[in-house]
Amino acid sequence: MSEYIEPIERLADMFRRLEGVGKKSAFRMAFSVLELSEEDARDFADAIISAKTDIKLCTCCQNITVGDMCEICSSSKRDRSVICVVEDSRAVAAVEKSGVYGGLYHVLHGAISPMHGIGPDKLKIKELLSRLSDGEVREVIVATNPTVEGEATAMYISKLITPLGVEVTRIANGVPVGGDLEYADEVTLRRAIEGRRAI
Repeated sequence: MSEYIEPIERLADMFRRLEGVGKKSAFRMAFSVLELSEEDARDFADAIISAKTDIKLCTCCQNITVGDMCEICSSSKRDRSVICVVEDSRAVAAVEKSGVYGGLYHVLHGAISPMHGIGPDKLKIKELLSRLSDGEVREVIVATNPTVEGEATAMYISKLITPLGVEVTRIANGVPVGGDLEYADEVTLRRAIEGRRAI
């Protein structure tokens, strides 16, 4: 027999599919939805559907956007000679929040992880390489997370890019090993970007 009635169980099960949401949190969110007015509940559902249908990938950097090209790639104020490579769009937001970086980005949408069946072909690496073909980019900053997968991805990218004559640097150890960029504070990210090193 279920702990709660079927609609609550189903809603909680949907919330549990989200990364980092456990059983208790899922049921807490499900009951919070019950407290919404019908109009707010419809707005909530519409926001989810809109996020899935309206958001696409930038044709240049692969970051999430609502247009063909994101605001960062479209800006004439960005330094186009530097590309910061990150694992996901949350890392772009984290680096932007630090206010220390003024170049462009490239979002890989993951990291190399053979244990999870993620090889280089499943990441946006070939799109990164095509961006380097015009000779405008002088430096690629690899800002993958300081995890085993992030380090492996950094080394793989470095081996591909170094022969092209583009300097490849890695963010410094301002970000703790095993941590994600999205949770790092501005000072830590500033030190990491400013203290980057060649790899």
